[in-house]
Amino acid sequence: MLTNAPRGTKDILPETVGSWQYLETKIRDLCRCYGYGEIRTPTFEHTELFRRGIGEGTDVVDKEMYTFQDRGERSITLRPENTASTVRAYLQNKLYASSPVKLFYIGSMFRYDRPQAGRLREFHQFGVEVLGEASAAVDAEVILLAWDLLKSLGLEDLTVSLNSVGCPKCRPAYRAALQDFFRDKLPELCSDCQSRFERAPLRILDCKVDGGKDFMADAPKITDCLCDECREHFQAVQEYLTALKVNFALDPRLVRGLDYYTKTAFEIKIPSLGAQSAVAGGGRYDGLVKEIGGNDTPAVGFALGMERVLMTLEQAGKLPPPNDKADVFVVAAGDAAKIPAFELITACRRAGYTALMDYAGRSFKSQMKQADKAKAPVALILGEDEVRDSMVTVKNMASSQQEKVPLGEAVAKLAAILSERKGE
Repeated sequence: MLTNAPRGTKDILPETVGSWQYLETKIRDLCRCYGYGEIRTPTFEHTELFRRGIGEGTDVVDKEMYTFQDRGERSITLRPENTASTVRAYLQNKLYASSPVKLFYIGSMFRYDRPQAGRLREFHQFGVEVLGEASAAVDAEVILLAWDLLKSLGLEDLTVSLNSVGCPKCRPAYRAALQDFFRDKLPELCSDCQSRFERAPLRILDCKVDGGKDFMADAPKITDCLCDECREHFQAVQEYLTALKVNFALDPRLVRGLDYYTKTAFEIKIPSLGAQSAVAGGGRYDGLVKEIGGNDTPAVGFALGMERVLMTLEQAGKLPPPNDKADVFVVAAGDAAKIPAFELITACRRAGYTALMDYAGRSFKSQMKQADKAKAPVALILGEDEVRDSMVTVKNMASSQQEKVPLGEAVAKLAAILSERKGE
């Protein structure tokens, strides 16, 4: 039906948009403190960007992307994530002229998946990317940024799952060890994992179907196969997080679902959410810039699901109350007051106040009821007498006290009343 939004999408209505604005403000304030600049990339990209960046054979590319042909018969995809888009923008706009480049984004992503609580087909992510810096301190910084954001929102029950997924030098040995381990277990694996056995055996560890099977606990650990460089990097990340008192636990089965990860991989979880406890995740992706067409460039970042965080804040009672109050209601009693009232409400709005009025010519009594319903602490009343004398009646709705002041002083009087109420 035309009156129903597509499955897996959701309207953000005026009564809830304040929560989104609250979260977005927290994000922007924190990113400013960390020295990250905002980037806004297109909602769609050439499909090849995601095929090369995310990786053929991943669930995202094989099953979840919204891909279509445009009128020029080009294959276009709605972005399923924003890291590949950010790297493309980094290269196209030559942002690499100064390093490191520290970016953040907030925006819609699209994946064809089964809709569930906190996970939609059009969903929103906040993410950060740091390009051009190989130091383990930057891995710790992006983890800490996500940690600080969630803490600043009042969420206390947080854990960081941490792993290293190695690099092209040490991963082949681990890949071979995994294949040796899973070879005689192939009949017990799901069809997806059977197909992953040759092309992407690490991803078997991340399978939602096979992940709970008993033999998974005995799978080889990648940390036993790390080269010296990856081992030292991973140890340094842990030392930084320990120094900053970030609560983390090593998880040798954490590999993330995208091909571009190298070395550090992490997730931040809120255990009270149950099976879908991860609210943020990311890691290092030193090979992605070259894969997309640039030079070898170290990079690290994360993404955070905004719907999941807002759902968690609502469950925990951590969202601020909705700001649905008007500052002032302008009452126009009689036809002669309509234009002066419109001029007055415009002056209030230009002074920065939320101002409402009735446009339908309702009775004085009805308009005062509207002022009550709008929770306006002040009513500015214009009737025939006020218009004739260039005055306005200012009514304090809480005390019912009212006085007449010159029309030109109405906004100043409104400011004084609101300031007095704020100081109480």
